[in-house]
Amino acid sequence: MSDKPLDWMLRANAKAKGRRPQYFDDPALDRMLSMLMALIGEVSVMRERLDTVERLLESKGTVTRADIESYVPDREAAFERGCLTHEYISRVMRAVQQDIAAMAAGEPSVEDVRKDLLES
Repeated sequence: MSDKPLDWMLRANAKAKGRRPQYFDDPALDRMLSMLMALIGEVSVMRERLDTVERLLESKGTVTRADIESYVPDREAAFERGCLTHEYISRVMRAVQQDIAAMAAGEPSVEDVRKDLLES
């Protein structure tokens, strides 16, 4: 943590350089995507910290904030974390991955089906 109590707020709200990427026609969807991805990142960090606490409690029976901050996973723990993170991201991104697979297989997209239904 910083010596300045609100320094983290300034860093968290800093404006990125360059233009914000635009993926959708509606800017609100881009903002929602940005918030969702930030939340996914925060949950991922929280899962790793919880893993750290669990491992420290298992090995030492107690845990301090200093223990958590200084913990470095060994090779096996790092591998397990990597697998868990991969599984987590796969679950979160499942719908996108399924859409990509459907497009690669030549199947119509949900948007195409919706347009077809509206036109009929």
